[in-house]
Amino acid sequence: MISLSNLKPAKGAIRKRKRVGRGPGSGHGVQAARGSNGQKSRSGYSHNRGFEGGQMPLVRRLPKRGFTNIFRKEFNIVNLGDLEKCGLEDIRIEDYFAMDLARRRHQGIKVLADGVFSRKMKIQAHQFSKAALAKIQKAGGEAVVCQGDET
Repeated sequence: MISLSNLKPAKGAIRKRKRVGRGPGSGHGVQAARGSNGQKSRSGYSHNRGFEGGQMPLVRRLPKRGFTNIFRKEFNIVNLGDLEKCGLEDIRIEDYFAMDLARRRHQGIKVLADGVFSRKMKIQAHQFSKAALAKIQKAGGEAVVCQGDET
């Protein structure tokens, strides 16, 4: 019968602590499992991210080119072919997220002209490509450009 007095951990579950730097007889004497001498074998060593031992770091060797616009506007891309299949006549901004056509709510919605489109629909989005506008108008639909976070 098992009781608190005769409980033991599984065989091999408990191991002795590795005691380093306690002489050559321990198997971890002399260099204390730190390899041979050098910066990494010293106590208190900590390296900075990207540090390459005094060599010019990669991030500083690479050329800096171009320009990144931190104010750029990013959009969820939706194709007209996907809107054709959705089955709605009036598509609002919230509908894109409800149908999993768009995921990132903090970004706008841009409708592109990819796919076959022949239904009369009223479509709300933040931007439309010229070809998408032409396809929507040809099908007798309406494209409504929203500003900001309208739903």
